Amino acid sequence: MRIAFYAPLKSPSHPVPSGDRLMARQLVAALELAGHHVDTASELRGFTATPDLQARAEITQRAEAEIVRLLALPSEQRPEMWFTYHTYYKTPDQIGPAVSRAFAIPYVTAEASYSTRRDGLGWRENQRLVADAVRQAAVNLCFTERDRRGLEAAVPDGNYARLPPFIEPSRFPSPAADAPARLVTVAMMRAGDKLESYRMLASALDQIRDKDWTLTIIGDGPKRAEVEAMFAILPPQRLTWLGEASSERIATELSLGGIYVWPGCGEAYGLAYLEAQAAGLPVVAQATAGVPEVVMDGKSGILTREGDAIAFAGAVARLLDHADQRRAMGLAAKDFVFKERSLSAASRRLDIILQQHLGERYGR
Repeated sequence: MRIAFYAPLKSPSHPVPSGDRLMARQLVAALELAGHHVDTASELRGFTATPDLQARAEITQRAEAEIVRLLALPSEQRPEMWFTYHTYYKTPDQIGPAVSRAFAIPYVTAEASYSTRRDGLGWRENQRLVADAVRQAAVNLCFTERDRRGLEAAVPDGNYARLPPFIEPSRFPSPAADAPARLVTVAMMRAGDKLESYRMLASALDQIRDKDWTLTIIGDGPKRAEVEAMFAILPPQRLTWLGEASSERIATELSLGGIYVWPGCGEAYGLAYLEAQAAGLPVVAQATAGVPEVVMDGKSGILTREGDAIAFAGAVARLLDHADQRRAMGLAAKDFVFKERSLSAASRRLDIILQQHLGERYGR
């Protein structure tokens, strides 16, 4: 099929790396691996940070212009299916539903979400757009059970299927050597949950100064100065700041590590956890939000109570002290990603889901 792909939060070609951009690219790759031709339908970013009516009106106007452009496509360039990734109250899809209706083609979403509490905070109209799109979709692909439950409660007449988060694991080599004392984390430095995770990580590591460890931090962002200030409580020789790194550099650094540490406050799921496990690293994180969807507690890592820095520190110390448990978890982590969360596995699962929900309209 010729598929129109749209990511209103961050296009696959966006210049700033992030989990959103990576997931968008991987969805395109999964569709292409299943034999489809995928085009980026629009580069319009539909994001507004606040429920500002003027900002939303401007995006609506630009979306309407995009609809006009797409409807004028010659027949041989028109899509046979529309696929939208990551709509929520700040980024409703204002293009795909209209184009899909006009062309009478299936509309599909991935990682849509609905937050009822946002209705009273000025986002009601955006939430209505999200709900209408979810209701129109032939199927809504949910990466986490948490998202599926939220959507089903808000739009009980929608169609839903689970597609767990995935990555392409083949680019992650096995650990170059047993380096248990080398802790690694990969995360952007921005306000909100990321900053809180950095705060918790610094506090936790401060509690295990007596252990032999170093921390390699990969990431950058507008809050870097604040993050560095948080870690000033630790001896500077224990910290390596690499800043923003290419995907190839990240894969190399993970292969040189021993344990992946990231609390994951409010993480939707966290592709970095899958990348670390693909490299054979056990994970220490919190049992919060979508993290349990990508880390097998007690098998590929240790998930601690939400907000408990002492428990987090104890889990890191446990893996530092117990080589057998650390190695077993590392092997289980790699096996989990390669067998269950790989691009090829996701492409097969996605192909089956689309066949089930699109029926004769699915061009196979």
